[in-house]
Amino acid sequence: MDAARIQRHFVAVMAKHLPPSSANLQLLDLDGRSGGLLAEARADLNHRHIPAMSLADHDIAPGAFDAIVAYDVDLSGALLASCFAALRAGGRLIALQSRGAAGESHLRRLRERGFVRILVEPALDEIGVLIRGEKPQVSADTMERIQSVAQREADSLPLAQFKGRYIHLLVQRQPNKPVWKLDAGEKISWRAAALRRDPLPALLGFSSLPKAVGFMQPAVLAGLVRDINKVGKFSLATVESWDWGLVLNPAPDSIEKEQLTYIELDPATAEAPDE
Repeated sequence: MDAARIQRHFVAVMAKHLPPSSANLQLLDLDGRSGGLLAEARADLNHRHIPAMSLADHDIAPGAFDAIVAYDVDLSGALLASCFAALRAGGRLIALQSRGAAGESHLRRLRERGFVRILVEPALDEIGVLIRGEKPQVSADTMERIQSVAQREADSLPLAQFKGRYIHLLVQRQPNKPVWKLDAGEKISWRAAALRRDPLPALLGFSSLPKAVGFMQPAVLAGLVRDINKVGKFSLATVESWDWGLVLNPAPDSIEKEQLTYIELDPATAEAPDE
């Protein structure tokens, strides 16, 4: 297998460790190829390449990136410090070494530079090393962390400007119990929240899971939505195939004077849930 094909396989491993983020994930590529390979498969990536050796010389705003990828890049202490500064809270450094074996030194080096939730493991069939570290969250409050990510995305976003792959909907799931508790023959139904519009209702859609959850808390407290017990994730193509309209990233105060309705959806059309 040639080197280019091997790298594609390794980058596919790296892709599995990209962090939950806003609809458009801000990615820094230190090796000059990983970002492009990832973007080929994901239209929601905004990637920028800066050579690892010159990263410290660039004026990068603190917290500018959701993730940093580095393929066969020497993770020196100085480079790790620059990466740490460039990541948002909860952002991830994802590195892959095509040679060598996982060891305590990898873990220790990231820990010394402040990274947490560190993962060091064989990358692919015991070949190479996958190294992942996360910048600590600034708050222990889960909702505060969610809102900090949600605020990176625009409210009332025109669908034509949306570059993501998925739309998240607020769902009433009935019965509200795990699959293993269902009675024989009992089926699950989903009803998605929508605005009552003429001639067709408009689904309340969100560009990411954090955006949906960030909307839901104030909307529930204000009595705008109720009995929502799930956020369903659907491909953009699936949503666009429906006849209903869509309001993307509504702010709670923008729907205060509107009436809500609920639309039956087939759970089988949904995607696997987010991390």
